[in-house]
Amino acid sequence: MGTVSENLLSIRKQIQVACEKSGRNAQSVRLVAVSKTKPAALVLSALAGGQTLFGENRVQEARDKIPLVQAGAAGSEIQWHLIGPLQRNKVKVAVKLFSMVHSVDSVSLAQELSNRASLIRPLPILIQVNVGGELQKNGLPPGGTVEAIRQMASFEGVKIKGLMTVPPITSDPQGARPYFKELAALAETIKELHIDGVEMAELSMGMSHDYSVAVEEGATLVRVGSALFGSRD
Repeated sequence: MGTVSENLLSIRKQIQVACEKSGRNAQSVRLVAVSKTKPAALVLSALAGGQTLFGENRVQEARDKIPLVQAGAAGSEIQWHLIGPLQRNKVKVAVKLFSMVHSVDSVSLAQELSNRASLIRPLPILIQVNVGGELQKNGLPPGGTVEAIRQMASFEGVKIKGLMTVPPITSDPQGARPYFKELAALAETIKELHIDGVEMAELSMGMSHDYSVAVEEGATLVRVGSALFGSRD
């Protein structure tokens, strides 16, 4: 495992290779540096390497960490995305901390986010889809996603920007490919419906072990933590 700066360069290179392999522009893919459980000092190391987009899983941890990072990086343009499950009682805080929420998995959560965000500014959100149908994972079933999005589209406080998924864990990164393909196909189906106020510009998929495969299948946001910051305790 190299330094954070070395790891950043390696990840960016892998994204570049995956884009070339699939005929994509590398500028169409953004790296979300997943800093959950990691101290502010490591986030600042990534920032020094040019990384400005970070992802956190828990609202409480982010609320404590973000001010420390901002204090150590005065003047830097840092974006924070919430990539983990969001409880209703944390929505009020979340809409103030994050510039995007990846993990909207129900109409009721979208409504609550809309209610809170409308007091501040429209909040970009992604709809989490449980493509693997795993009981232990959050996310809408693929077959129910279109109807849910039709309902959410009328919520003025949120802006639907795309889809997100966490596929079943596989030892071989190629095992995730069918799930990434399914999410991309679902996004294309939704795009063709031309639902007012709904964009399918973003596909948040791929993590440390399979982000290259995700990029080949159309990911625009890859969520990489351990490959950048090292394994978590």
